Order: sequence, then C-alpha cells, then structure tokens
Amino acid sequence: MPFFDFTQAELYEYRPKLNKPDDFDNFWQTALSEVGSVSTEFVSYDHYLKWINVYDVTFSGFVGQAIKGWFLCPKDIDTPVPCVIQYIGYGGGRGEPYDWLMWASAGYATFIMDTRGQGSVWRKGDTPDLPNGANPSHPGFMTQGILSPDTYYYKRVFVDAVCAVHAAKAHPTVDGSKIIVTGRSQGGGISLAVAGLVPDLLAVMPDVPFLCHFTRAVGLTDAKPYQEIVEYLHIHRDKVDTVFQTLSYFDGAHFASNITATSLFSVALMDNICPPSTVFAAYHQITTSKEIVIYPYNNHEGGETEQVIKQLAFVADLLKDA
Repeated sequence: MPFFDFTQAELYEYRPKLNKPDDFDNFWQTALSEVGSVSTEFVSYDHYLKWINVYDVTFSGFVGQAIKGWFLCPKDIDTPVPCVIQYIGYGGGRGEPYDWLMWASAGYATFIMDTRGQGSVWRKGDTPDLPNGANPSHPGFMTQGILSPDTYYYKRVFVDAVCAVHAAKAHPTVDGSKIIVTGRSQGGGISLAVAGLVPDLLAVMPDVPFLCHFTRAVGLTDAKPYQEIVEYLHIHRDKVDTVFQTLSYFDGAHFASNITATSLFSVALMDNICPPSTVFAAYHQITTSKEIVIYPYNNHEGGETEQVIKQLAFVADLLKDA
C-alpha cells in the first residue's frame, strides 16, 4: 500500500472542524444511566497454567444483557494490582485465555471483553448481540441500526465496554484506581469511547484505532469496515445526512475531547483500514498528557510486538508515579 493520506508534517497540523452534537454528553449520560448495577460472575477456569489464575467472566452490559469475558491475574497476589482492560478488533471474539497471557505475565491483572455479536472471523466469540437464541455472526456491523443513535449497534458495544470497567473493578485483586484501557483497531476505538466516558482511568492506549473521524474515513478508503457504510449509502441514497448524524455520536474524535487519562496512541502511515488522518483527528482533541508512535511504512498491522513493548514501558513508567 503506498502513501495515500497527508504527509507526516501535515498530520501533526491536521485539526479538522468536527461535528460533535450539542447533546453528545447528555446522550451518553442517559445511555449509561439505563444500565443500573453491573453484576459480575467470576468462575475459576481449569487452564493448566502454573503462575496465572484464569476466570471465565459473565457480566451485565447493555440493558442487563449477559456479556462474556476473561479475567487473568498472577497467582499469590498480596495486594491489589493495576488492571489492563482489553477490547477486541473487528470480527474477533474473546477466544481462549491462552490468547491473553502477556499482561498477566508482566504482573498485572487483565480483563478481556467479548464483543457482542462478533467472534466469527479471526477468533471465536461467545456473546450474541441480541437475546432469544441469536449467535455470534459474520460481519458487518457498521450499519446495524444506523438510522438512529438509539438503535445503532455501537451504542450497545460502548455501554458494554463501560460496564466492563465496573466489572473488572469488582474483582478483589484489582486496584480500581489504576485502570488502563486498550485495544487494536476496533478495540482502540472502543477504548477511546470508554476513556471519554469514564473519568478516573489511569491511561488509554489506542493502537491504530478504528471508529474515528467518520466524515473523512468514509470515502477516503475503499477498505472494509468503513466501506460497509459506503455500500449502504450506495443503495440508501436519501439517508446520507441521517447516517452521518448517527455516526457523530460514536466518533472517537468526539470522545477524545473528554479524555482526562494519559494517552499512548499508535498510527501507521500506510494504513488503508484506519487512515492516519482519522487517528490524528482524535489524537489532537486530547488536551492531557499524550504520545503517538508513528510507523511510516506499515499498514494496519502497525507496530505489532514493537508497540506492545512500548506499551509495557509506558505503563511501567506511569505506575512509578501512580
């Protein structure tokens, strides 16, 4: 993939005019107020790992619907430890606990949220989107309920993701004052939403984040998942304004302006799935301590292990002063 977006110098100056709705904060306050209390069940999981405890998690998300997850932490913890909450990329599910050993191996707790309805493309999931016998399915999800913010798919996902923070804090090994949220691609976009909705997080680490600056992303790239919206509008020609009005309530750039946590972003300049200008649009909205790591010659894979190492160092450095 060649360079197709702004130059690196232009990206550092790119601060587009955004269309954040006047009632954005009220919309999300109302959405979260409908949840009520979050009940969480941690069931010990027989996993044959000598140094790590694993729990199969079920917690209540949007309108109390059951959401699956994993919780891992080091064994023999004497005092509560920081927790890294992980959200998953588009089409993936929670898989198996062996997919998530890194943060627990580093001495932290980690909570992985299954993404409702997904988990049938590159890693299996266990959480249906809708009750009454529905099952995880093949995407796409980008246009489900898109004619209203109240019915849009990502309203359910983002509410689930906030509930996951409360669920993680319910475990006695977690230091609730030291919560970090992260994810790649869709998971990065979800982490931005959570950081914009939960005021007391320690850090957010969006890795090549999706779901940012829709008005630029849709049409700039012909790659899916954004292309799902193009294909929808190709048929529903009279719904353009309605669709982008709905998307304005779910834009990572709009959540970013509310973020108070310290941030570590990554971006790849050849990324045609999450174009770099869309990532910078969100990054520039953050006014607290922040850093962005640029991978000039990478596509959507971004920094891979190199970025993981940077995240480990970033968290360790943060906790020196926490």
